[in-house]
Amino acid sequence: MAGVVLAAGTGTRMGRPKALVGDERGAWLPRAVRLLLEGGCAPVLTVLGASAHDAARLLPDDPRVTPLVAPEWSEGLAGSLRAALAAAAELGSKGPVGEGPLALAVTLVDLPHLDPEALRRVLASPVGPATLRRAVYSGVPGHPVLIGRDHWATLGSELAGDRGAGPYLAAHGAVEVDCSGLGGDRDQDEPLS
Repeated sequence: MAGVVLAAGTGTRMGRPKALVGDERGAWLPRAVRLLLEGGCAPVLTVLGASAHDAARLLPDDPRVTPLVAPEWSEGLAGSLRAALAAAAELGSKGPVGEGPLALAVTLVDLPHLDPEALRRVLASPVGPATLRRAVYSGVPGHPVLIGRDHWATLGSELAGDRGAGPYLAAHGAVEVDCSGLGGDRDQDEPLS
């Protein structure tokens, strides 16, 4: 299973790219990457765009971490997720048939309060190429999400604008995993006080 951190945006409301933001616990980008690595995801594709060079310097020096600049990052979330899906599909094409990740665990850089337990819950059941799961917080969809490779091509073709996989997950019956109280619903869009 591979991991994806979406971190390409300009952070208009934040006043700077969120990939460059940190708090008293450290920079958000490497924290999100470590969460996925410690959860068993490898490789971790880190999708960058705005200030990609500066953001890449924050990444852990780990061969399992792959920075990826999304060509259409300025389109919004769709451009970033499409780039991640295409890169993940490439991972499977480099080895013997059937190798490569079965699924992608996807999270956002602006979830500094995300508890590792949320990822553990989403990944807890067996994972296969048809898997679709999403964390929900008091009934509200959030992150992380888990997208099996059988969905990558179709999902990629349906993505547009600053909208992610939410409509696809809803339309295709993604299994909801209760993660209430585990921080994946607390995205940080405004500057820290």
